[in-house]
Amino acid sequence: MNFPVTQSDTKQRTDQSDAKTSGQYLTFQLSQEMFAINILRIKEILEYGGLSKVPMMPPFIRGVINLRGAVVPVIDLKVRFGGTVNQATKRSCIVIIEITNEDRSHDIGIMVDSVSEVLEIPASEIEPPPSFGAHIRADFMAAMGKVDGEFVIILDVDSVLSTQELALVGDMPALNGSADTE
Repeated sequence: MNFPVTQSDTKQRTDQSDAKTSGQYLTFQLSQEMFAINILRIKEILEYGGLSKVPMMPPFIRGVINLRGAVVPVIDLKVRFGGTVNQATKRSCIVIIEITNEDRSHDIGIMVDSVSEVLEIPASEIEPPPSFGAHIRADFMAAMGKVDGEFVIILDVDSVLSTQELALVGDMPALNGSADTE
């Protein structure tokens, strides 16, 4: 179940300032909430599985996968947002996202409960994120989009998947270990 995602121009990456403009967003479920990422950041969607554990990693790093010969770390977003380890189901997916850091591209996978759809969210339906009251860090949110009267959290991928922050945490031994029950 691989779903390649075409990108018209990989140089045109979105960041927090671009989240206030209309665009296409991949929506997905995580702990009964809807999240979105700009489609230009998505490389592909994979069926969950094939993870290899890496010892001494923090709990939010679920493991690594082999993606056409490249080692790609997979982040459990639920744990990254401060929750408990996500239990994989048959609808769980790994969304491969390309991030750029110091002129280098890196692929990182994120584990989500299920992928919903690609939606066009007009700029008039996108608002700044709230400064308080959210259950995830404010810097992880680029904006809030309104879809059919419901709010969707548009993630700031560069903050959520900050390679500097992940590298710092990756240097520390995991306190709880990373349990995986596939």
